[in-house]
Amino acid sequence: MVSDLSLVTLILDASFVVQMVLVLLLAASLISWTMIFDRARVLSGARRSANAFEERFWSGGDLSALYKDLSQDETGNQGLAAIFRSGFKEYVRLRKIEGADMMAVLQGAERSMRVATSREMDRLENNLAFLATVGSTSPYVGLFGTVWGIMQAFHALGNVEQATLALVAPGISEALVATAIGLFAAIPAVIAYNRFSNQVERINNRYEEFIEEFSTLLQRQGRA
Repeated sequence: MVSDLSLVTLILDASFVVQMVLVLLLAASLISWTMIFDRARVLSGARRSANAFEERFWSGGDLSALYKDLSQDETGNQGLAAIFRSGFKEYVRLRKIEGADMMAVLQGAERSMRVATSREMDRLENNLAFLATVGSTSPYVGLFGTVWGIMQAFHALGNVEQATLALVAPGISEALVATAIGLFAAIPAVIAYNRFSNQVERINNRYEEFIEEFSTLLQRQGRA
């Protein structure tokens, strides 16, 4: 009896519809874990990159030299470095225009930085929507498989003269596996989505604060 109710046996003996549900849920779980590890790597890298850039930026060095160094460094194409490069490049370009209004120059630099920030946020939020979808729908997909399996189990009782628990138990057990796999797929996805969403929001706040501070610095530099 223990062997008959093992997980592998229950999956193999399940109906075709339940097996397809299980395959779908297992595939969603596998993809979710791949995305979880990828987002963890990307967000961790974004925090380290921001720390390294802020340390260089606030060290008091020349902004033009910093811009030049970042332009020659691949890491300058992401995170705060990319936002700084975008804003400083636009600032220098607008300052070269004869008779340019200082306020218009600052607004142009800030718009450029916000566009770069939007691109960065798209990169950081990539695949989070999939995790949210898996977390919210997997239990219902698993429940569908369970309901279908239980329907099949009770339908099979119509072909016997005496219905007993021993006859329906295997079918119900097979069906309940779908709910278990649905929760197995959903719980890590929900936890990861909530955690990563919080991290993305904190990084975004950090970017917004830098834009405000850098804009103020450019304003002071323009008046000097």
